Amino acid sequence: MILALRALGVGDLATVVPALRALRAAHPDEQLVLAAPAWLGPLVELVGGVDRLLPTDGLERLDRPVGRVEVAVNLHGQGPQSHRLLAAVRPGRLLAFANAEVPHADGPEWDDDEHEVSRWCRLLRGYGIPADPTDLELRRPGPEVAVRGVTVLHPGSKEPAKRWPAGRYTALARELTGRGHRVVLTGSAAERAVTARIAYQAGLPAASVLAGRTNLAQLAALIAGARLVISGDTGVAHLATGYRTPSVVLFGPVPPTRWGPPPERRRHRALWAGTRAWPEWNGVGDHPTMVALGVDEVLAAVDEVERAVRVDRAVAA
Repeated sequence: MILALRALGVGDLATVVPALRALRAAHPDEQLVLAAPAWLGPLVELVGGVDRLLPTDGLERLDRPVGRVEVAVNLHGQGPQSHRLLAAVRPGRLLAFANAEVPHADGPEWDDDEHEVSRWCRLLRGYGIPADPTDLELRRPGPEVAVRGVTVLHPGSKEPAKRWPAGRYTALARELTGRGHRVVLTGSAAERAVTARIAYQAGLPAASVLAGRTNLAQLAALIAGARLVISGDTGVAHLATGYRTPSVVLFGPVPPTRWGPPPERRRHRALWAGTRAWPEWNGVGDHPTMVALGVDEVLAAVDEVERAVRVDRAVAA
């Protein structure tokens, strides 16, 4: 059995898709078990190659899987807690970044500035396992949602610093609707109030508010069939990358060089104002790096990705 740990969220899982595929290819005859939150099950199925999900939420506890773990792979972090969690199942071998506290010395060194996708591919290459960081595609979900061809605005994020001001989403929704886009708003149940307010102020129908009304499988289907996705640096942005759905991603304090879409893909644009000097943020109001991104800048990026789509279609024809 190969046991991989990634007990985090949607975007975190999407960024280790190439590493999971590499493990599958390197161990075709072994069962591949992924320790991740149970609610990510629908997305794990869309990754492909994972035989079983071991429900694991955070690093408090890891249930011992049935059967011998030949190789445990830490795709969660640099340790020491995650290293120790995996070591407790007594694997034949642990693949992980070097950490003197455990101690674990045979892995590669951690790099804080590395892109999240490249990081886990480099970890595996350090152990002689080839991994392709461009292998990000997700399986297409079944017909989970009837709405296709919509433009998805996702205003929320569990990290307040990654939220673009709600009023700007309102202005953006109004402008895109005027251009002929069918705009819908997604988010969690807790974000339903803010998305409803954006829709109302933008003149959108109540039915356009999908926050809290889609499960993970339905959200993936919506993103897979969307015309365009606009969001902060959150899980929805990674779903758009996985489906090659045109997207504009708004980055705040964390640069796109660490979490952004592949720069060579013309259908995705990452906007970031973080190169400037910013005052220290006290957590009140909107983060200055997000405030610095204007509606006109986002609309210009929308024009760029839509031109890229037209070029791609012309070449394909």
